[in-house]
Amino acid sequence: MEKGKGVMGSGGRRWAVDLSDNSTSRDIPDPPGFSRASLDQDDSTLSRQKKDAESNWKSQKAWEVAQAPLKNLLMMGFMMWMAGSTVHLFSIGITFSALWQPISALQSVGKIFEPYKDNKVELLGPKLLFIALNLGGLALGVWKLNALGLLPTHTSDWVSSLPPAQEVEFSGGGVNLG
Repeated sequence: MEKGKGVMGSGGRRWAVDLSDNSTSRDIPDPPGFSRASLDQDDSTLSRQKKDAESNWKSQKAWEVAQAPLKNLLMMGFMMWMAGSTVHLFSIGITFSALWQPISALQSVGKIFEPYKDNKVELLGPKLLFIALNLGGLALGVWKLNALGLLPTHTSDWVSSLPPAQEVEFSGGGVNLG
């Protein structure tokens, strides 16, 4: 036996089957549910349908990203409630985290929605919702700062920056500092 010939011998392939169909007539009918029209469909129609499906997917994902701060807002509210209203390290940390997260999210709105940018996808609505929810988170943090008494909202908080009181002279006599 020659090396590389195997059992087949010198006659070549004896058991090979040719599956190519070179005949022009079709003896076998198409199976039920099969349509040749779908095979002959225009490639531009398929690519347009694919692009429409991709645009719909991008739009749905953009709305999901826009609604994500709502979950964060609810969780942060719960954590602030659990921290209580006394000033200690945990409550201050939670409050400043509630302020920092929306600020950093608002700074990167364009970067967050960049993957969903498309000519057919309208991103104004999702961006506005995203901004509104993050502003709500920021308002929640400011409210907690006020509840903790860390915002200077009373006159007594500004006493050191007020000018000293002036002595006033009354017409009936009074104090003269002069």
